[in-house]
Amino acid sequence: MAQVMRSDDRHMTVVEHLEELRRVLIISLIAFAVPTVVIAVTPPIRMWLLDLLLRPLKDVLGKTNTVIQTAIFTSPTEGLTIPLKIAAFAGLVIAMPVILWQIWTFVAPGLRPAERKFAGPFIASALILFCAGAAFAYLIMPLGLTFLATFMGPDVAYFPDINEYISFLLMLVLIFGVTFELPVAIVLLGMLGIVSSRWLRKRRRAMWIGIMFASLIVTPGADPFTPCALAIPLIILFESSILVLDKAFRR
Repeated sequence: MAQVMRSDDRHMTVVEHLEELRRVLIISLIAFAVPTVVIAVTPPIRMWLLDLLLRPLKDVLGKTNTVIQTAIFTSPTEGLTIPLKIAAFAGLVIAMPVILWQIWTFVAPGLRPAERKFAGPFIASALILFCAGAAFAYLIMPLGLTFLATFMGPDVAYFPDINEYISFLLMLVLIFGVTFELPVAIVLLGMLGIVSSRWLRKRRRAMWIGIMFASLIVTPGADPFTPCALAIPLIILFESSILVLDKAFRR
């Protein structure tokens, strides 16, 4: 007797895929816009976030610069654009659980029913890894900044522009947060049958080189500490992904 295919297991047409993608994008955009606007119009939250972001810079300046102890801005518009930039970044972080859930709902139809039970661990691990990467970037920021601020010697004083500094820090945090999602991406590809633990082991050396090269490319600045600080944990996460595929998914 022919089995009736369940509605959640049916094959979707191209149009249905596009409609689903549209829904995912709209919900993700709303989830990002709402907290961004709330933070932008709430001065206490904005000031707390600004103080948090300036803390690494103030620590570095307190140890290396006797002329100025905080960031400056030279354009009148930066008094508006900097808070908006901070609000947008914070809104993205707050919206991350919703965005990740929407990504999962878009990918889930391509998985077997037994694999869909990993939705919770997928979302939780993605959030934890992003926060871990962001926090790690924030903590190692003074190392690279100290190198860059003192490289020209004591005869030159570093006057940090707040726009350049905030952009540098937020970019660093975002890069670390996103790249720390490497295990989630690898495990998801494994669940879809695109890669396997055996396939990854055979290409381990190339993957390591690729990770180190990518770390040099994506990290802002020219200090030697930041790329190393990114490459080492990414290699560890890559090896952990292989173990997860091998032990948990038998792939």
